[in-house]
Amino acid sequence: MPRVTTNNGFHIGYVEAGGGSATPIVFLHGVGSDKSVWHRQLDHFGRERRAVAFDYPGYGDSDPALEGTTRDDYASAIISAIDELGIDRAHICGLSLGGVVAIATHHEAPGRCASLILADTFAVHPDGRAIYERSIAGSTDLAGMAEARVDHLLAQPTDPEVRREVVETMSRISPFAYRIGAEAVWLADQRERAQALDTPTLILVGDQDFITPADLSNELLDLIAQARMQVIAGAGHLTNLEQPDEFNRLVNNFLAEIEP
Repeated sequence: MPRVTTNNGFHIGYVEAGGGSATPIVFLHGVGSDKSVWHRQLDHFGRERRAVAFDYPGYGDSDPALEGTTRDDYASAIISAIDELGIDRAHICGLSLGGVVAIATHHEAPGRCASLILADTFAVHPDGRAIYERSIAGSTDLAGMAEARVDHLLAQPTDPEVRREVVETMSRISPFAYRIGAEAVWLADQRERAQALDTPTLILVGDQDFITPADLSNELLDLIAQARMQVIAGAGHLTNLEQPDEFNRLVNNFLAEIEP
């Protein structure tokens, strides 16, 4: 897989599809996955625009993360990576940790964000500390934790292929990188940043998401002035994998409304 070199010499893994004159779209993954989980979106959105999915530092094909890496470091790496790829402005779509990083990206470089799509995420999680501690405890055996948690992540009954993909993807993450990602997402409090957002924003959440339930999306809706929200039926925490056609349709409709 290709990698792009950021302004500090760090290498970030990415995969892309498509091209054309429409504003590009960037995809940011969750704590238990990597860029590969966006393949259904890359195939779809690459038909009419440049679509790029990135790994964070320590994930996938990126260089190993450094001790002390934060969600703001993830955001800076993404901004530098899109610079290197010649993308001036993009729609930023993030799921779970990706949504947290999307908000951090807007905070650092609002002019680079044509819009935000925030899926199954939050500004602050009321149970974040407890989830973080469970994540750290389970990080020594990510394959075992993936098997133990996957049925809580996904709506039931689940597609066996989606279940297999989730377990395999989580199992290959570096435990060190996972612990950094867990801190970046579950200990986040970005309520002030969300309230300062002045960019068109689509909030998506699965109707069976028990990890980041709809109440947290409603909080984002209340905080972000230009936000709208859609609930995806038959999906848990991983809406883009569980209901890709509906996820893509809702994002398509949103982009059609806000693009000239």
